[in-house]
Amino acid sequence: MKRIFFTGGGTAGHVTPNIALIERMLQQGWEVHYIGSKGGIEESIVAELPITFHGIATGKLRRYFSWQNFLDPLKILFGLMQSLWLCIRLRPSIVFSKGGFVAVPIVIGAWLCRVPVIAHESDITPGLANKLCFPFVRYVCVNFQETEKYLGHSSAKTPGNNPNKAHSKVIVTGSPVRTTLVEGDAERGRAFLGFSHTQPILLVFGGSLGAQAINDWVWGSLTALLARYQVVHIVGAGNINTSTGLEQRAGQTTGPIQNSSVPHYCQKEFLQAEFGDVLAAADLVLSRAGANSIYELLLMRKPHILVPLTARASRGDQIINARIFESKGMSQVVDEDRLTSTDIVQVIEKTIENQSRQLAAIADFEIIDSVSVITELLERTRR
Repeated sequence: MKRIFFTGGGTAGHVTPNIALIERMLQQGWEVHYIGSKGGIEESIVAELPITFHGIATGKLRRYFSWQNFLDPLKILFGLMQSLWLCIRLRPSIVFSKGGFVAVPIVIGAWLCRVPVIAHESDITPGLANKLCFPFVRYVCVNFQETEKYLGHSSAKTPGNNPNKAHSKVIVTGSPVRTTLVEGDAERGRAFLGFSHTQPILLVFGGSLGAQAINDWVWGSLTALLARYQVVHIVGAGNINTSTGLEQRAGQTTGPIQNSSVPHYCQKEFLQAEFGDVLAAADLVLSRAGANSIYELLLMRKPHILVPLTARASRGDQIINARIFESKGMSQVVDEDRLTSTDIVQVIEKTIENQSRQLAAIADFEIIDSVSVITELLERTRR
């Protein structure tokens, strides 16, 4: 029996690429297990899949002082013991790690049990958890060629380029993308949103948890936006705005705002299978600058505006992501600190003016069949 462990968690970006691979592995007859933190976002995301989920103890190595720093090493050690037991009991053929701190104990546990591990790094600059894992993995798959210089290894463009030769640990595979995204249909998207063909569609989303700064920016400019665009706004869990004040800014005077009560405006906490259709329908996208989001926008050839997380709220990876693709002409970037003083309509109009140049630059981005490339690598590397 070919058996694979997937791991990765903490944010949706550490989980959703795994879903595309899991779907393919199930089709090919693999037995799939997911190792994640109990009660974490990964458990809820994979809950509907016909696979077994194993929750383990997880900790986090913080770069700042917290009393939890004294307890988390014990959690990591316990998670390592649980991971060792899972590897001994279930004897996986291979482990695929998408990152996040939940991945550290299972990667090390698999290495101790001589189970090959393949990791995937989405961001251009690797996070701390993946840095800790890399010495224990057979290959590191990356979204972008630029990541290579931050890993200290030469790269093979695909597994067909002799990945067994020395110093070919890093392989550019792109990001696994679900079929529902690639096969998104614009007409289905408009029907789902209740939108027409009369005005262009602006899609706004701020990542799996939403983005308060972006939400406030949109809500504060809703009247001006709706004069020009139909707006679909993914606000994040628990962030639906039901205020009368918002309704009045949008041109309505009575009743609380709901998903369909303001014409040409649709707010959702999140999208699942419908996201591919909605993205296909969008004429312009305003997004955070997570690596997976950027990859999907480039894959779908969508003009877009990126608002990266500030260095105060992150390790600065989104800023690096955004600036690299801005320098290539593929992305328009607005700093979050400028949101309150910048007219969102002016930013959008500037992007539309430069749309032909942006789309020409995006057309040069190479699309890789990531699911096929990675599944072939997993098959060839398994024990």
